[in-house]
Amino acid sequence: MRSGHIGVRCDRLQRNLRARRASFFGIGFWFNICECSETRRPIARFWSGSSGRSSRSEASLAETIHPFIRALEQYDVLNEAERAALTALPLQIRIFGKNAEIVREGSRPTHSCLLLEGFAARAQVLSDGRRQITNLHIPGDFVDLHGLLIKRMDHSVIAFVDCKMAFVPHDAVRALIDEHRHLSRLFWLTTLVDAAIDRAWITSLGRRPAIDHLAHLLCELYVRLRGRGLVSGNSFAFGATQTELGDVLGMSTVHVNRTLQDLRKLGLVEWEGGRVTIIDFERLAERAEFDPAYLNQWIEAR
Repeated sequence: MRSGHIGVRCDRLQRNLRARRASFFGIGFWFNICECSETRRPIARFWSGSSGRSSRSEASLAETIHPFIRALEQYDVLNEAERAALTALPLQIRIFGKNAEIVREGSRPTHSCLLLEGFAARAQVLSDGRRQITNLHIPGDFVDLHGLLIKRMDHSVIAFVDCKMAFVPHDAVRALIDEHRHLSRLFWLTTLVDAAIDRAWITSLGRRPAIDHLAHLLCELYVRLRGRGLVSGNSFAFGATQTELGDVLGMSTVHVNRTLQDLRKLGLVEWEGGRVTIIDFERLAERAEFDPAYLNQWIEAR
């Protein structure tokens, strides 16, 4: 009798909680409380309803997906049907604070994550806590499109700075690429460019001196961000600390600081207040032997 009474009471409490949630957040908005794998503390993340809801205008949907459309248009021309199909994708928006885990290593994702604002990073962490950043993502990148096929993630994806993400169900991605062959090739191309960036990073880690390695990274970020309309003149926002930059370059914080000072002394780069200014791109690129061909930023039939 007592156990039955407790069960009824729990059901009533759950109904009351759902009612309070609905009245407080309204339809289509939710705070997803999850656990951070490192600290095991809850993190509140803003969650919006899918793009299929009638409350969102076509203009706002197009604005949300615009970073990805712009990314694809670096490679080839999209027709109106393809643009409409991309705009119709069901999206769930989440905000991640810096260093929050977006995709957990070992997980089996059911959504692909599109970066809308900020920087995200693919990372692997050793048992002693040392971390290697293996790729940096900019707005317009799907950070884990490969998860659609590999199923189980062999690395994590973290918010390198505060990030705004759009989550797209895998079923919706499959339906899109099944119906639009040209888009499927462009989606594939984005993963090939990711692989090309990985090869460039491996070469830098293994063979380039520290100053050339940092120079190559800054050239790459500048060219990638410029292609998305995210530079101002010869500068761009990049709020990484020297410790975090060390995780990208595989260097100690002291070594990063010394290398950055060397680039400054050569009159190639300034880095102040979270903003990188490239004073002489041609000399910086020459120093790094930077060739942007691996980024595939030209329009051609694909």
